[in-house]
Amino acid sequence: MDNIIHNVGIIMNGVTGRMGLNQHLRRSIYTIIKQGGMRLSDTETILPHVILVGRSAVKLEAISKECGGLPWTTDLDSALADPAYSIYFDSQTTDRRVESVSKAIAAGKHIYCEKPIADKTEDAMALYHQAVAAGVKHGVVQDKLWLPGLLKLQTLRDTGFFGKILSVRGEFGYWVFEGDHVTPQRPSWNYRKQDGGGMILDMLCHWRYVLDNVFGKVKSVSCLGATHIPERREARKPYDEAGKPYEATADDAAYATFQLEGGIIAHFNSSWVTRVRRDDLLTIQVDGTRGSAVAGLRDCWVQTYAATPRPTWNPDVPQPINFFESWQKLPDQENFDNAFKRQWEMFLLHVVKDAPFRWDLKEGAKGVQLAEKGIESWAKRAWVDIEEL
Repeated sequence: MDNIIHNVGIIMNGVTGRMGLNQHLRRSIYTIIKQGGMRLSDTETILPHVILVGRSAVKLEAISKECGGLPWTTDLDSALADPAYSIYFDSQTTDRRVESVSKAIAAGKHIYCEKPIADKTEDAMALYHQAVAAGVKHGVVQDKLWLPGLLKLQTLRDTGFFGKILSVRGEFGYWVFEGDHVTPQRPSWNYRKQDGGGMILDMLCHWRYVLDNVFGKVKSVSCLGATHIPERREARKPYDEAGKPYEATADDAAYATFQLEGGIIAHFNSSWVTRVRRDDLLTIQVDGTRGSAVAGLRDCWVQTYAATPRPTWNPDVPQPINFFESWQKLPDQENFDNAFKRQWEMFLLHVVKDAPFRWDLKEGAKGVQLAEKGIESWAKRAWVDIEEL
């Protein structure tokens, strides 16, 4: 029997950026291409074909050369007009996404894009309704759901390990250098509100899908943002002593508390101005009546009720308990692939075989909604309820 090959053309817009290049092209789509496609069975394969789109011809040419000569263009309209490409992927900066995704929907392309899908809920929902009306398939990147640490938390939840979940506490972030003495490791637009930057807009979109999918729907939010460092510098150019200074107009930290369905309380600190003294760049602690767990990006530690120590408060003597010793590290019970690649494979199955895929543009709009409500809470210094979209 002949092998059935489903050739799927993908327009990848924004691959000159860090996320688009590293996670979506190098570690996802180009990896799938080098593997000979995504094998569904001994006789059926999905094989992606890519055209790279961006604003810098020099960068696109270099990326193309690295990836075996992939076609590229700086003309998005010409790519959208090509019937060889049925999927449009967008990982541009947030302020460019709505216009480009809308054009791709109008061109009849299936949509897969990074979040936040917009900076306003109204615009995000407009994209969702446009895609539904056009009859195209659509999805939003919600990568953290496929991190090994988060998958282990979901397994613990599904097996009843926690008993009744009481609270969730997340710590995320690290120190992003200002650029005066050490080169910054994140792009400068992240710190300019006018360019779509901001910690609340960036990270509350993530926490919405993590909380909704793993612990319970978000019902209300109390959020405080801050711009702790008011001036930063662009990345240094060769032979420059320091990069060009700019005003940081966006929040670089967010301190948010969420009320979830079922009475669960969640709190997430998100910061580009914190120094890490924890297990990973992201840690999530879940406390329940029968046990607790702490997950990082890959690993997860658990403590059962029976293994919980019984401390007493006495600041006059050295602490006799080593609180780390009573936690058990969970083993890897399966092989974990790159989280972005796993969701890409699910979306390709959705497009080619109509497999279920529930992380659509409306789910992306929910993330924008929570960010918008977080900003509203900050302005009002008050709790804000989350309405159904």
